Amino acid sequence: MKTFLNGVHSVHNALEHDASNITQLWVAENKRNPRIDKLLARAEKLGLKVENTTASALDRMTGSRQHQGIVAEYIAQDVASENDLFEMVTNATKPLLLLVLDGVTDPHNLGACLRTAEGAGVDAVIAPKDKAAGLTPTARKVASGAAETLPFVQVTNLARTLQLLKDAGVWITGTSDKTDQALYQANFSGPTAIVMGAEDKGLRRLTEEACDHLISIPMAGSVSSLNVSVATGVVLYEAVRQRNS
Repeated sequence: MKTFLNGVHSVHNALEHDASNITQLWVAENKRNPRIDKLLARAEKLGLKVENTTASALDRMTGSRQHQGIVAEYIAQDVASENDLFEMVTNATKPLLLLVLDGVTDPHNLGACLRTAEGAGVDAVIAPKDKAAGLTPTARKVASGAAETLPFVQVTNLARTLQLLKDAGVWITGTSDKTDQALYQANFSGPTAIVMGAEDKGLRRLTEEACDHLISIPMAGSVSSLNVSVATGVVLYEAVRQRNS
């Protein structure tokens, strides 16, 4: 599937780690700077085609003005399927760490969650196909290369997928403000799927019922909740701390 990567970080990561799937680059002449010149030198060394254009043309190409003057046409990996997910679970040689996003609709939040998940060593990110953000150019840009390396699985029925993961020995831990069990009381040492709720509504009822445990992030201030991407980072890195200790 061809898509556009835009922004310095996204294009840099693709050039460094997956250049064979870049087919062409466009650069806005009036946006040239040392960072872009460095990317163009790398692209020239790799023999990639680079075309000069205008910033407004890149605006139209990406549907955004946040491209920073550079865009790459990229052959993206296909979104993974449930079969791919369960093949991963079946063949795992270490306890998996999975991130489940239940109805996250903002592509900026999705991209930030992917970036954090990749940094935390998550094995795959799972999300429903309907009423949730997908791998749009905006999500890919915010993910800063994570969308190109981290398996992203879209499923038709999230509650059913969670039940199948449970049957395969994965413990499902959901986040909720309805529980008194704090994040730091949870055990993330085994095969784990951490489920984060939507930006405004949290976990849906069926998703919550499919969880083995519910945990909450302790909040000491007057703010009642965190942005989903921030909360994802807090929970994932507590899991990383436990699994590395």
